Parts: sequence; structure tokens; C-alpha cells
Amino acid sequence: MLYLALKAMISGLLIAAISEIAKRYPGFGALVASLPLVSVLGMMWLWHDRPDAGNMAAHSAATFWYVLPSLPMFLLIPALLRHGVSFWIALGLGCALTLLLYLAMMWLAPRFGISL
Repeated sequence: MLYLALKAMISGLLIAAISEIAKRYPGFGALVASLPLVSVLGMMWLWHDRPDAGNMAAHSAATFWYVLPSLPMFLLIPALLRHGVSFWIALGLGCALTLLLYLAMMWLAPRFGISL
């Protein structure tokens, strides 16, 4: 239980640090947020729990393929905000687009021999 609490605390501190940096320096905050820190932490936790190279390779490859459908959200949200759409609606539409693209990725990937 202590291990789970430690993982949650470290991961939460990372998110809090990014939001504090972004308040003062939006561009630098975006740079830090774009780093695959959460993925790296996740891989470290996974490796600690299950040190299996095959499992880690599959996880890392699947992470790559799932990052791709999330990218358009970061273009849609600012476009909507610049056109006067409220933040919450823009965020909701960005998340909905990402969900649809995730579903499309899950449907298309096996057809191209990609294992997720």
C-alpha cells in the first residue's frame, strides 16, 4: 500500500509542478508537459512490478501508437478557443475527438499488423 501511495504522490507532484510552471511560463510549461515524463514514470513502475523485457517492449510500442491519435486535440482546442468557444466546451470537444481517434486506432491497428 505504501508503494502505491508513493507512486501516486510522485505522479501527482509532477502534474502539480507542470501546472505551476505553466502559470508563470506557458511555453516552458508546455515543453515540460510534452515530455514523456508520465510514460517514463509508468514504465519505471511497470518494470519494478514486472521486469519483463517483452512486456515492456509491447507497452512502449503501444504507447507510441496511442500518442498519435491524441495529437490532434492539441490543435483543435487552441483553434476553438481562438474562435470564441468556451474553454470547457473546447476541452470536451478535444477529448471527444481524441476518444474517437483512439477507437479508430484500435480498429485500424490490427488491420495493419500493429499489436496494441
